[in-house]
Amino acid sequence: MKSFAKPLFFLICIFCVVSSNAQTQDSAGVSDTTFVNLKEYSKDFIYDMKYASEDNFLKAKVYDCAECFLRLKTVKALIEANKSFIKKGYKIKLYDCYRPLSIQKKMWEIVPNPEYVANPKKGSIHNRGGAVDISLVDASGKELDMGTSFDFFGIEASHNYSKFSKEIISNRKFLKNVMIKNGFQSFDSEWWHYNLKTGLKDKVSNQKWNCN
Repeated sequence: MKSFAKPLFFLICIFCVVSSNAQTQDSAGVSDTTFVNLKEYSKDFIYDMKYASEDNFLKAKVYDCAECFLRLKTVKALIEANKSFIKKGYKIKLYDCYRPLSIQKKMWEIVPNPEYVANPKKGSIHNRGGAVDISLVDASGKELDMGTSFDFFGIEASHNYSKFSKEIISNRKFLKNVMIKNGFQSFDSEWWHYNLKTGLKDKVSNQKWNCN
């Protein structure tokens, strides 16, 4: 009985490893931690990549081009969240996605304040490809009123700030609830920022994207 149990246990273990590996790849064999361009996986997002322009709190263009790269697992979760919004007549609007560490360093040089910019010595979840800065737009492309603009640094940007109209509070809750249901975590002081739970332990990266 013991001699049969050992080979059986060994086969079960092999099956578990194979199954586990399969769960971290898509149908094309791409690992869940691979950086991919969101546009290649879905056409259903609206883009306003702030750091590819001077329309940001840095008042400087720090991205060469407006692309949204993320790890594949983040892309998958984001698409599922967007499907939920689309069913209700809305779409996700993206302000920022993966941020190479070299860009984080540029930001730190411009604004060396940890209250506004993560210290590149530690890196941020944006540098790991597991964070997005987002809002919502309606069917006409109009942004929902969230009470403040993106990258507004004040108490009004906090999820806990309650001195807003019922509409604004409802809009924030709507965004937050759907994102959390799809594997993301909110950031208390920034209503627009969401981290993928499973991306928190990924390595900081300085991978660049092609602007051609």
